[in-house]
Amino acid sequence: MRSKSTDGTPPPRPAPASLLRARAARTAAVCTGWWRTWTAWWRGRPRRVRDRESALVLTVLSFAEPLAGVGARFGDLPTRHAPVLAVLLTLGQTLPLALRAGHPALCLALTGLSFGLHQSLGLPQTFGSLGFYLALYSVGAHAERGRRLLIVPAVAAYAVFCAVLHALGSPQRLQDYAVIGLALAAFWGAGTVVRSRRAAEAERRRLAALAATAAERSRLARELHDVVTHHVTAMVVQSDAAPFLMGSPERVTEAMTAISGTGRRALAELRYLLGVLEATGESARDGSGPGGRAPARGDLRDLVEQTRMGGQPVELVEEGERVPLPIGADLAVYRLVQESLTNAMKYASGRPTHVTVGYGSEHVEVEVANAGPDDHTRRGDGPYGDGRRAVPGPEHVSGGRGLGGLRERVSMLGGDFAAGPRTDGGFSVRARIPTRR
Repeated sequence: MRSKSTDGTPPPRPAPASLLRARAARTAAVCTGWWRTWTAWWRGRPRRVRDRESALVLTVLSFAEPLAGVGARFGDLPTRHAPVLAVLLTLGQTLPLALRAGHPALCLALTGLSFGLHQSLGLPQTFGSLGFYLALYSVGAHAERGRRLLIVPAVAAYAVFCAVLHALGSPQRLQDYAVIGLALAAFWGAGTVVRSRRAAEAERRRLAALAATAAERSRLARELHDVVTHHVTAMVVQSDAAPFLMGSPERVTEAMTAISGTGRRALAELRYLLGVLEATGESARDGSGPGGRAPARGDLRDLVEQTRMGGQPVELVEEGERVPLPIGADLAVYRLVQESLTNAMKYASGRPTHVTVGYGSEHVEVEVANAGPDDHTRRGDGPYGDGRRAVPGPEHVSGGRGLGGLRERVSMLGGDFAAGPRTDGGFSVRARIPTRR
């Protein structure tokens, strides 16, 4: 039977454990967010400013209750009251911390001297003694040169300090001084460990930056190769065919128009690459630059049509539902078809070439294959059927930088790449590229 309050209403039910846990989780998340925001703000401030502010905070805490009387006490000497001297020596242990990053050795010398005098005179404990420990840590963490040389004077100074305490009647034994010395050395060692980790992290970042730079250069080299070889090859093939079309002004006009269009497309893509290198072009400003990984590129249908205008018979077949691809996969498909058609124009000119693109839910499959040599190509009939030049067979195909670059591009996306001769004497390039975002 539930009890009731004096006014007749039942008492409030306790909150369930799940609700309490949810509230605790939200509180922890808020506190964590505030802490991260504060630490990010603090680390973003200049080092010297942080040191000055830390020295000021420690100085204020050294004279504020209840922390003012909390601190280290060595030697167990009789307490001596000298307010003015105690204030001066406390300031000598806190204010030098403003130099701890830029001049850690000087900081340690000033704080160590003030600390030694404070302890030797038997002055009351002070929170400012924490400055001496921070100075030891700072030498290990921030000293640039002569860190090992500082060990000798530091040990000698501590030995003199222990001798003075013993001469003043301290009851401490030799092993007590040894344990205290090891504790002080631990602060120095902690700073050294932090310094080593900081140096290792800086080296890791430097190597990562070098690797990223090398990867970006390699990517730009591949893009430049794809642009130059494809468009220049198309222009060469088209211009070589022009003299054989002089009897048909309409075909000459078409050939000149194709050459002009190919040149304009080449200039547009080269301007993009220059914009990436300078980081000041339109590609960098509109977000399609190196960060966006979206070089200027056209449509596969336009690419195939351009190749046809160069005299290469090409057929494009798209299987499955055509869906928008991630930037990396889209560019890989375009460059793969572009490079394969370039090789077909160079080494299998006039032979029928088939481009097949199959869109799947998780992959896109691409194959570019050209037929083997037939009778008219063996006789030397060119792509226009005019006997202009002979066409090399697949045995002359070179993997070169183009196929190697394609293999690397597809591998970076986690896909499969294969290229090689066909049984009928032709050549094919196949790739299976993941489309997961």
